Amino acid sequence: MAARGRSFDGMRGLATVPSYVVMQPTTLCNLDCAYCYLPLRAAERRMPVSVAEAVAGSVNPWAADGRFSVVWHGGEPLAAGREQLAALIAPFGAAVEHHVQTNATLIDDAWCEFFAERQIRVSVSVDGPREHNGERTTRGGRPAYDRILRGVAALRRHGLPFSALAVVSRPAPGLATELYEYFLSLGCDVLGINIEETEGVNTRTNAHDPATVTSFWAELVAAWRRDPRIHLREVEWSLRYVAATLDGEADAVLPRRLDPIPTVGYDGSVTVLSPELAGFTDARYGDFSSGNVLRTPLVEILAAAERTSWVGEFLTGVEACRSSCAYFGFCGGGHAANRYFEHGRFDGTETEHCRNSKIRLLDGVLEHARDHQGPAAGTHRSRADGSDRRAGQGRR
Repeated sequence: MAARGRSFDGMRGLATVPSYVVMQPTTLCNLDCAYCYLPLRAAERRMPVSVAEAVAGSVNPWAADGRFSVVWHGGEPLAAGREQLAALIAPFGAAVEHHVQTNATLIDDAWCEFFAERQIRVSVSVDGPREHNGERTTRGGRPAYDRILRGVAALRRHGLPFSALAVVSRPAPGLATELYEYFLSLGCDVLGINIEETEGVNTRTNAHDPATVTSFWAELVAAWRRDPRIHLREVEWSLRYVAATLDGEADAVLPRRLDPIPTVGYDGSVTVLSPELAGFTDARYGDFSSGNVLRTPLVEILAAAERTSWVGEFLTGVEACRSSCAYFGFCGGGHAANRYFEHGRFDGTETEHCRNSKIRLLDGVLEHARDHQGPAAGTHRSRADGSDRRAGQGRR
């Protein structure tokens, strides 16, 4: 696909209004997954309502101008309890959509009623059939799978739609088909697949054989095309890009400015671009924060975010990607956290995450299209409502 190498020169800097905000109601998680990146998941530090009130002051006007989401995520949001989560949600206006990323182990009938009453969209972290969930354990080291399924059963019993997010640690032949068939039976309507990343406190390598990863994505496309009842986040985004390229409109796929993806920590600190950086400090970069909503309105923090030292370094790296990588039009320069945790700085270019989840993803989609003598992109486009993008914001 020669168009993949075109120059994409319209995107510059950070947008001042995000498409969603990530909120951390508590640092605590009741699980202890082996691949988790969160540094404070064993500590219980809860977000005070004053932080939510401060964020709502900026979010409510944004929501009045168009669709806007708040994503409650990291550690386990339900560990904050219904009363606390209700108090945190209360300052936000009726136009704000709420999403929660959860391991599902705490979901019961009462939680389902809570979700239904507030129209909260739920995304469940589960890695496929039982044998693929060995690294999702309780703090006592016991398997969490049965508890996850009980939570999913409660969602289905109450007729609540839900998304799913799966982490793949070891791509292998046959796995993609097995996973897709599993999630069809699970009953989710949107699925996100994350290949495990070397990130945060997870220092395990994420280097894999290139051909194996490309084949994994090609196999996933094939499984989805046979029965496309699930909106498949990564595949549909790839097909949207392929379709736009074939139509000569690839320049329109990426936004003109990068979404800042502000993550508001339990204490009100704001980390832009990569939620995975929240809670970390570095001798050179400090705590990665661009400000605190208890002292400065979120709208003002985002307007000045490019002045944060590491953000400028990251934007330099994005420009390096733009000038050197044939895949830039597809990924837009990658994620800040992957650069930092893999390279130790932000102005590098290609990472293992880029290779696994961008380059080999697109190659896998194209490999499937070649093998089946036609561009699947023409018949399946990514959901315009953005729910595929919001499903599974974190990497858990």
